[in-house]
Amino acid sequence: MMFLTAKVDIKKIALIVIAALALIIALVLIFGGSGDDTANTAAPAVSGNDARVEFLKKFGWDVAASPIESGQVRIPEAATDVYDRYNALQKSQGYDLSQYAGKTVMRYVYKINNYPGATDPVYATLLVYKNQIIGGDVTDTSAKGAISGFAMPNTNTPTEPSEPSEPPQSQPTE
Repeated sequence: MMFLTAKVDIKKIALIVIAALALIIALVLIFGGSGDDTANTAAPAVSGNDARVEFLKKFGWDVAASPIESGQVRIPEAATDVYDRYNALQKSQGYDLSQYAGKTVMRYVYKINNYPGATDPVYATLLVYKNQIIGGDVTDTSAKGAISGFAMPNTNTPTEPSEPSEPPQSQPTE
């Protein structure tokens, strides 16, 4: 039987391990993005205006070809009642702004041309972070208007008649 022995230098092994770890970290930073774990992989990618308009068209909206307003907004770090209500709307659409707390995002506002029954302007707002839609809403600016999700309102719901179609039956008294 033959035995081989080798002299192991602990310093060389430590340097090799450190170099390997540095290489792994460098690869993660290069290929893994900025290391920001807030990116929502389910969020639709929108690399430009045409993609944002196309996103809104998927919900049935006919919008102006370019935004009427755009600018940066900061997602609040501390939750408030208003923020919580708005984020509840976002969660109902599959988004969650809490993971973007403290981040600056782009806000694009488009005028909607085909909101059912609208007499006052209606706007679609998109919140975009790193070319991904992270939330937004549709705002009806009429006096009875409201803020809702991206989905087009259902206009096929039956309405209650203002007066009963038959007079109520009187009950005999005893």
